[in-house]
Amino acid sequence: MMAVVAAGIGVWAQFAPHSFYTSFPLPGRHWVSALGPYNEHMTRDTGGLFLSMLLVSTWATARPRTETMRLAGAAWLVFSIPHFVFHMLHLDMYDTVDKIANIIALGGMVVLAALLLLPTRPAMPVSVNGEGKT
Repeated sequence: MMAVVAAGIGVWAQFAPHSFYTSFPLPGRHWVSALGPYNEHMTRDTGGLFLSMLLVSTWATARPRTETMRLAGAAWLVFSIPHFVFHMLHLDMYDTVDKIANIIALGGMVVLAALLLLPTRPAMPVSVNGEGKT
């Protein structure tokens, strides 16, 4: 899920920065442009950030070990927590639907990232007949 988000945002912001600025997250919505004047450099940097998060997320998915999953979760939290806080302090420019969508989308990314940091549960031993060992 996080890799899909990173891919979509990263490619869009990196390769069509003005479109990203005027239309993110969907045509008719103006989450980025509501925050100030267009800056191609910052928009492309945002694209690069998300593409790097795509790499981290894809690597963790391809090599699903505790360390790689936790690294991906920590990397997403380093980005997502300040991003979430910033937007929670700047919701006044959005209508109610966009306020709610911001809270859900950005808060959801924090929750998903935090889940990657949870301890793994050991596999339950299974006997030949399919019942757990005692």
